[in-house]
Amino acid sequence: MAPRLCIISASARRLLGKPGPRAGDLAAAAAVRFYSKDSEGSWFRSLFVHKVDPRKDAHSTLLSKKETSNLYKIQFHNVKPECLDAYNSLTEAVLPKLHLDEDYPCSLVGNWNTWYGEQDQAVHLWRFSGGYPALMDCMNKLKTNKEYLEFRKERSKMLLSRRNQLLLEFSFWNEPQPRAGPNIYELRTYKLKPGTMIEWGNNWARAIKYRQENQEAVGGFFSQIGELYVVHHLWAYKDLQSREETRNAAWRKRGWDENVYYTVPLVRHMESRIMIPLKISPLQ
Repeated sequence: MAPRLCIISASARRLLGKPGPRAGDLAAAAAVRFYSKDSEGSWFRSLFVHKVDPRKDAHSTLLSKKETSNLYKIQFHNVKPECLDAYNSLTEAVLPKLHLDEDYPCSLVGNWNTWYGEQDQAVHLWRFSGGYPALMDCMNKLKTNKEYLEFRKERSKMLLSRRNQLLLEFSFWNEPQPRAGPNIYELRTYKLKPGTMIEWGNNWARAIKYRQENQEAVGGFFSQIGELYVVHHLWAYKDLQSREETRNAAWRKRGWDENVYYTVPLVRHMESRIMIPLKISPLQ
């Protein structure tokens, strides 16, 4: 049986033929766009866990960063197997232009293909500096961006399905910064029992210190729109062996077992993806 081929239209070839940003430009823009007035002070403050009354305020207000108003969007694209290479090429040709354009209040945080987990999948993480107003501003501008509209049309021919979520970042996690590679990334997704997000956050605010020695903690997020009571933890490792050693080392630290003991009962479902960065990803 002959293998199926991904048919590349003339429109897609035109998009691929346009020169894209250089890798150095993308990394520089990522560094400039990263915002943190006092990252050391924010890290120190994150060590202190405040008792909260969940009846007085929403968990999004209690657990998210106060220093910034960043909103994140995570996208999961399931690609036709025969089209994955073409999808990656098209993505790498178009998305960095939005990242580099200062008129768009959005920036790429990371772009990956899933290596272990769902196959033939792309994962994209965006940051909107300025929260929901920045998101709406970006969406309205994209409606008149002819190149992006052409890109979406061509991309849709390559996809089997897609979904997304809007996320906030936990106050006690690192804010994702551009990272040199090569690394592999693990996206651990936890679907929690409704009503347990504050308890989860309080436990992890204490436990994150056990996972910082090798700088593997990249970012921690919880969903606001899309599927709710979902937590995403993003980790970076040099390779699978390094991942194994780092995770085993956490169990030798007094206190880590308590975090696992108290948080496992809060979880309804969990999933792990091992991901490989695309060439355009600021997280390499």
